[in-house]
Amino acid sequence: MVNNPKVNLKKRGNLTYFVENNRKSSIFSLVEAHYKGEIQQPDSLQPGVFNFKPADTTFHTRSLVKIQDGCDNYCTFCIVPFVRGKAVSRPVQEILQNINLVLDYGFKEIVITGVNIGRYSFEDITFENLIEKILDIPRDFRLRISSMEPEGFGDKFIDLFSNPKLMPHLHLCIQSGSDQVLLQMRRMYMLSEYTSIIKKIRDRYNDFNFTTDVIVGFPGETVDDFKSTCKVVKEIGFSHIHTFKYSRRKGTRADRMSDQVPEKTKNERSEIIRQISEKNKRNYRSSLIGKIQTILVEKVKGNTGMGYGELYVPVAFNTPGVQKNMLQKVKLSGLATGEDPILFGEV
Repeated sequence: MVNNPKVNLKKRGNLTYFVENNRKSSIFSLVEAHYKGEIQQPDSLQPGVFNFKPADTTFHTRSLVKIQDGCDNYCTFCIVPFVRGKAVSRPVQEILQNINLVLDYGFKEIVITGVNIGRYSFEDITFENLIEKILDIPRDFRLRISSMEPEGFGDKFIDLFSNPKLMPHLHLCIQSGSDQVLLQMRRMYMLSEYTSIIKKIRDRYNDFNFTTDVIVGFPGETVDDFKSTCKVVKEIGFSHIHTFKYSRRKGTRADRMSDQVPEKTKNERSEIIRQISEKNKRNYRSSLIGKIQTILVEKVKGNTGMGYGELYVPVAFNTPGVQKNMLQKVKLSGLATGEDPILFGEV
């Protein structure tokens, strides 16, 4: 078998190929050549983190379009800059071509993705400029923004949500509600800056949906730090919180920090945040009853369609002739029970 000479096989076990991150888009051709009995060196593969073709069919009704990779922030808990490298942005025309192509395939919703998308910068085009260019594409589609940091954008980005193509939902990572912990994490914002963004958006757009990430048990996180996080996530009312227990990553600064939090404490804090998240979710979804959402149908069972409206909350409705990938206006009429309560709608 062909092996990368740079790789220590004793350390990596039974390894056939080692492909660096900037060549992973060529893995399919490498595997295909391998099963044809051809020998191909991974180092000979075309480098480039954006060298991939859009999928024409998937299990989903939305298409993910990657605009950026890598990160320059070096948060103390994160290994991403070491494994993905420095931030790099995809050329604007490639992005626009990608979007037009998947729209040709029949996708009705585009999701902008990347490692730190707010830092997008290609030539003189910023993240805000790019989103504006995408919204200017003269076609009928919906645009969503995936997980992002509370940085790299300003009032212009907030203005863009007045465009009906841009869906009113952001997964805006907070990680902690304590300035002291944010400083130790080497985050690029303070709590007041984060909450200011939330307020600006909510002052302009009713029902705007915010979700977030929270890390519990970061080294040195005190009881008061954790209480501050609980207070903040309750007050903001995130409709969903991805809760992560801090896990050590060799090579990161946080791994070398003292005052590592015991696993038992992490578990307890994680459960508390999870309970807050569930209560927030039910409160937010209940507040939407009686309102109208346009559902993009993802699943169909009999005459029941299920999908997501503009606010990115799951909705089920019953109507004859419902089909996957159709858009349907429904009036939200009720909320199911359970941990992840789905909303019901009436056509």
